[in-house]
Amino acid sequence: MVLTKEYRICMPITVDEYRIGQLYMIARHSYEQSTTGEGVEVIANEEVTDEVNGVGQFTEKRIHLSSHLPYWIQNIIPRVFYVTEKAWNYYPYTITVSIQTRYEDNNGTTENCLCLPAEEIEQRQVDFLDIAYDEIKPHHYKETEDPKLFKSEKTGRGPLTEGWRDTHKPIMCCYKLVNAKFEVWGLQTKVEDYVQSAIREILLLGHRQAFTWMDEWFNMTLEDVRNYEKDMQAKTNIKVKTALENAEGESQTPPPTPKSPKSPKSPKTPSASGTPTETKSWFSWS
Repeated sequence: MVLTKEYRICMPITVDEYRIGQLYMIARHSYEQSTTGEGVEVIANEEVTDEVNGVGQFTEKRIHLSSHLPYWIQNIIPRVFYVTEKAWNYYPYTITVSIQTRYEDNNGTTENCLCLPAEEIEQRQVDFLDIAYDEIKPHHYKETEDPKLFKSEKTGRGPLTEGWRDTHKPIMCCYKLVNAKFEVWGLQTKVEDYVQSAIREILLLGHRQAFTWMDEWFNMTLEDVRNYEKDMQAKTNIKVKTALENAEGESQTPPPTPKSPKSPKSPKTPSASGTPTETKSWFSWS
């Protein structure tokens, strides 16, 4: 059985503004978070035409996330692990292999925005995200990216107060249907739950940044943000590839030969848990 959730994320902007803001945010966030071989490597980013949806943008990405995964998953996957994402963006409708997205100028009141059949509506779980008041993990928190504190100099919007989704104008909602399916006996439920929780965290953090970075992107045109996106993608690809090459080189370097033989030691009992690395977040939405 597929675990299906429909996330509804409200933003204090319009759908037209969101188009610029999300492109800026994804490009900047991916570059900032791309370290030690982790990050989003762009393979293709080109214009496409569809008979039904019209002109859109096709992107193919490799989302490198080996150390982003919990230890119990890292033990069963290769050392260098990435997910390939293909997305067709016919704004305000986006399609990926496992995610459907649509944007509307409302506060999440459309019950079947994505035109789901009755059987899918019965199975889905609706989850409203509040970019200001839902908690994020402490290591992600930045005061400058807190919607409860941020006030835009260019628009005057913010800070967001309790109940803002019912009163703020303008407002729009991102409706995102996510299907998580992992067909490995004994791990299916655990992995599917983890994937959904990870995606929720990614969406929450990304939309907080899109709003609090507003003064950086608000006056951009679509051409401006596409040029910014292209530049940042090129820099991110170099950053990811360089880190991967360095990591592969280190793994292939033989250990140094000891100067004198040493007596073998009995192995120590392994600790219950290793030292955690900082969790990174990558975007599976375009």
